[in-house]
Amino acid sequence: MTASSGNENIAAPPGPAGGAAEVTAPTDRTDAAEVSDVAEAAEASEVRAAAEAAAPAADLVELKLDEDDLDDIELDEVDPVDVELGDAELEDAEPGKRVDAADTPASTPRLRGRLVTRDSQKSRSSRPASARRRRRSSALVLTLALMATGALWSVLAPSGSATDTADNAAVRQGRALYLQGCSTCHGLNAAGTVSGPSLIGVGAAAVDFQVSTGRMPLAHPGAQAERKDPSYSETQIDQLAAYIQTLGGGITKPEISKQDLADADLTYGGELYRANCAQCHQAAGQGAPLTYGKYAPALTNATPEQIIEAMRVGPESMPVFGSGQIDDEGAKAIAAYVLMNRETPGPGGNKLGGYGPVPEGLLAWLVGIGGLLGVCLWIGARQKV
Repeated sequence: MTASSGNENIAAPPGPAGGAAEVTAPTDRTDAAEVSDVAEAAEASEVRAAAEAAAPAADLVELKLDEDDLDDIELDEVDPVDVELGDAELEDAEPGKRVDAADTPASTPRLRGRLVTRDSQKSRSSRPASARRRRRSSALVLTLALMATGALWSVLAPSGSATDTADNAAVRQGRALYLQGCSTCHGLNAAGTVSGPSLIGVGAAAVDFQVSTGRMPLAHPGAQAERKDPSYSETQIDQLAAYIQTLGGGITKPEISKQDLADADLTYGGELYRANCAQCHQAAGQGAPLTYGKYAPALTNATPEQIIEAMRVGPESMPVFGSGQIDDEGAKAIAAYVLMNRETPGPGGNKLGGYGPVPEGLLAWLVGIGGLLGVCLWIGARQKV
């Protein structure tokens, strides 16, 4: 090798013709690496120019990169271009992340796209399977929750008892009795007819009062139903009342015991009776006539239950006394007072039916004064003789 001031001659391998070829290279501090960088820069400029020319047709493209071969990039409506990504850039790249030209090396074209690798494609393909697994898990959880709810209901829910069965049997028997003896006037469905009112919503108390006092079934129409011996037994009356109670509810049959009557305040009951009942039923409970052929019946045969039922339902011409006017304790006190007034013997002798001071005074005038007048007349007749 011979060095000179300007150029140097480098021996090259023999050419195709077997002769030696000389390559003259610049020696002004320019080595082979600088020559390679210049060539790569020129090639990158050409690629960048081609990409910028194709950019209006596809501003945003999707880059599909293969981990085995990252040199080929597919662009929509753009000729394929070469993009070189180093191993560092590939490791930092995230599947599904948008890649801008600023994030790529200087040797790659300035194109915007989304990096798609095999891992991202696998994650996309695994999404339907994950969704199916989530749906199956939700269905399993819902099924277990329903099974747990059913188990808790079967354990905690009130079970049927003998009382419920007896009540159902009483209702069925009561319906049979109703269809046989009451439906002619009140209708098959108890909605009423021209001959009788509706029984829907009247309640068991009204049925027990009317049937236990013999006022129903009604033998013939009149101004007022009279009290007579009942046509049904106590058990049958309870069955009829249970059936009517199912037709819209209503006031239930009162329950009063002997202890309740014994503990009742008779003084308070007498005050309530004289203030609310004596005007029609008379002070001693013997009843009195009303207008248009009606009358307030005597209370001589009324039971405590019938007295309270009459106050609550208001049969015939009687007004209704609700719990807002007379509470349960007051109603029991009235019933106890009526029984006491009826059963207590008169300290002055015969009570004369308990009709009060007017008949007693009338009897005193007729018997006492009349007797005195008779004695006076007898004495005068003897003196004339």
